[in-house]
Amino acid sequence: MLADGAGVRIAQYVLHEPDALVYCGPKLPSDAIEVPNPVILVEVASPSTRKFDDTVKLAGYFGLPSVQHYLIVDPEGPPVIHHRRQSDATILTSIVHEGALTLSPPGIELEVAEMFAPEP
Repeated sequence: MLADGAGVRIAQYVLHEPDALVYCGPKLPSDAIEVPNPVILVEVASPSTRKFDDTVKLAGYFGLPSVQHYLIVDPEGPPVIHHRRQSDATILTSIVHEGALTLSPPGIELEVAEMFAPEP
């Protein structure tokens, strides 16, 4: 676990704090406040941040060569917006209502329904 508020630097003076991320590098110190080279970034949408997530963060995150996937999750339920980098560096956007969400690399598969299932 990293310190609350660990962020991703997208420019010299710009650090965004995603709601979740996947990082595949060496173990970071527990007090790290920046995560270098994230592979997956996740934002939980809210009315106050939705436009910022869809524009500024989208462009900023994909300005980092390591970022392969950016998910925007609505806390009320599907769909999940999945932005993913293609081999030609274009970004493909999918609106996923059900089924499996494949995040490769790094090789993670998530069931959309499980993302919204109530906790036991």
